[in-house]
Amino acid sequence: MRSIRAAAVGAVTMSLALAATACGGGSSTGGGSNDSPKTLTYWASNQGASIEIDKKVLQPELDKFQKQTGIKVKLEVVPWSDLLNRILTATTSGQGPDVLNIGNTWSASLQATGALLPWDAKNFDKIGGKDRFVDSALGSTGAEGKDPAAVPLYSMAYALYYNKKIFADAGIAKPPVTWDELIADGKKISAKGKSVLGAEGGNVSENIHHTFVFAKQHGADFFTSDGKPDFTNDNIVAAVKQYVDLMAKDKVIPTGDAEYAQNQSVSDFAKGKQAMLLWQSASSNLKSQGMSDSDYGIAPVPVQSGTPGTGAQVNSMVAGINLAVFKNTKNLDGATKFVKFMTSDDEQKILNTAYSSIPPVKTAQEDAAFNTPANSVLKNTLATSAAALPQVASESQFETTVGTAVKNLFADAAAGRAITTDSVKAELEKAQQQMPAA
Repeated sequence: MRSIRAAAVGAVTMSLALAATACGGGSSTGGGSNDSPKTLTYWASNQGASIEIDKKVLQPELDKFQKQTGIKVKLEVVPWSDLLNRILTATTSGQGPDVLNIGNTWSASLQATGALLPWDAKNFDKIGGKDRFVDSALGSTGAEGKDPAAVPLYSMAYALYYNKKIFADAGIAKPPVTWDELIADGKKISAKGKSVLGAEGGNVSENIHHTFVFAKQHGADFFTSDGKPDFTNDNIVAAVKQYVDLMAKDKVIPTGDAEYAQNQSVSDFAKGKQAMLLWQSASSNLKSQGMSDSDYGIAPVPVQSGTPGTGAQVNSMVAGINLAVFKNTKNLDGATKFVKFMTSDDEQKILNTAYSSIPPVKTAQEDAAFNTPANSVLKNTLATSAAALPQVASESQFETTVGTAVKNLFADAAAGRAITTDSVKAELEKAQQQMPAA
């Protein structure tokens, strides 16, 4: 598995290197055209419990768009495991979609390829203006000082989901606020024969999201102020070790979760096999798997001490999905109309309700549907205690290399190999060596 991932890292690096000479989309000029005004291709990310569920959510809305505009949208829902490499391949081959979803953390990396339409003031005016969107979502749309590479579509934050019955059976009255409390609660839960906390140890992106938060809680950053990788400083090493030690030392993450990479931990939680889950906006996913809203509670992700906030009290990355347009699409006007449609108040309410996410559009976010107790935790986290991942050109390589290092460490923990400061640092050193030269 490690050799396969190493090949993927090479593919990502190569794609970014080549992107400067061949940006994707449809037109040979690279400037966009309206040569195919009646069709659009759209790559959507897999937001629901399955690709089929996503198609059921999205297709009626695409049909509505066609009825309004006469433009037919060809939909492909792309799994997260394939999406980044598919996009990078498209930027080099010229065989990409017109419109696509991107993880908001990739915005600066994909911006650096030059393949995406910049959202300058003129383009934002075509969809109702930049000031329609909340600041936290706009903060993950590209490098600082440059026009955004994409438009916010769905906003999400991590939360701690906990099974009320398992907590009650273990005599736990309230969700943990700190990691020490979570570990202590874990001993009570384990004594009742239940797993404590789910994780996706084989999922590169999940690994990055959590280790980024732990790093913030240790007062550390993965990049220096001038954008250079700094993966092996003592606080980063301590942060990564603390996360992996939830399996290796504290025994709250099951060893089997080291291989999880496709939402299996969500399924385990939905089936009542484990007490807690750290996840982005999980409610619709849990509901689709038969778990009632009344069966679980939602609380902020734990911190080292005190309560969530800024600085060392950060407890989530700014999660979300952005909507981008390939710069040389053959339906530039239609693509812009589609972005306007998908970010309209009505569609924002429909789509974010379906995915239990938070609208990044201010007026849609104010709707009563997004003021439930569950959503209040997510909204408050985004507003007060979430931080954006580094908006640097090498961010996607960072996700791949460091996420894989953590994956390897989880594999070691599951196999019973010692997780030491030295072993963590060695994995992070390998990750840093795979980063492109500054």
